[in-house]
Parts: sequence; structure tokens; C-alpha cells
Amino acid sequence: MSDSNAPVDPDAPQEAGYDEWLDALAAGEGYYLESPEGHGSLPPRRVCPHSGSTELTEEPLPDVGAVATYTVVHVAPPDYSAEAPYVTAVVDFGPVRLTGVLRGVEPDDAEIPVGLEVEASVEKRKTDGERVVVFRPA
Repeated sequence: MSDSNAPVDPDAPQEAGYDEWLDALAAGEGYYLESPEGHGSLPPRRVCPHSGSTELTEEPLPDVGAVATYTVVHVAPPDYSAEAPYVTAVVDFGPVRLTGVLRGVEPDDAEIPVGLEVEASVEKRKTDGERVVVFRPA
């Protein structure tokens, strides 16, 4: 049980879930959570997976990240069937890595360069309109 009279630390990250984090990313205000030791993680996590610290601060997500790895999906699950083939990428944004759909490239290209600089945003899937993390070349 929490103490409703306890003082609120204005610098503490707010209790945000994944949907709120997507809202922030869509508004161009993406962020990650950082522990005092400098480890990064993403909401809704409230405990650093590396140090166990609960003293996390919200830090701005860098504007540009670099593709660390990717795969071209030809046989998609039902939620993505209208988009196949498409590219799923893991992108390094400094202290955190995000996974999302890489758009603005041809999935049939022989090779998408690892290190390609991209920007993160939120877009809707063609199949069902659900929001997803999307990367586009910077």
C-alpha cells in the first residue's frame, strides 16, 4: 500500500506504460529510462535490469540511431500480412536498442547497410491500424 501523503519527487519518472511511451515517441518526445549507473531501459520497466536500481530518470531518446541488425520477413504473422515483405530492425540509440519496422527501404534489396542512420516514429499497421515503432532513413 502506498502513502498518498508522501512527497512526490518532480524529477522521478512518471508511471508510464508502453502506450504512453508510444504517445511520447509519436509526439517527437521519445525517451528512455536511465539508472544512476548509466544503464538505459524502456518503459514500462521501473527497475534497472542491470543494477536493480529503482532510481530511474527520463532521458531524451537520441534523434538518430543506427541499424544494428535486421531481417526481411516474407511470411508474416496475420497482424502484418498486408505488409509482407517488410524489414524488422534492431536499432541502437546509444544506451538503448529499439525493435521496429524499417520503412523507406526496399525489402528486396540485397543488403540494407548495418549502421544505416534512422529516425524513430510511430505509424499504423496497414492490416489493423495498430500502432508500431517505425524507423525511416535519416
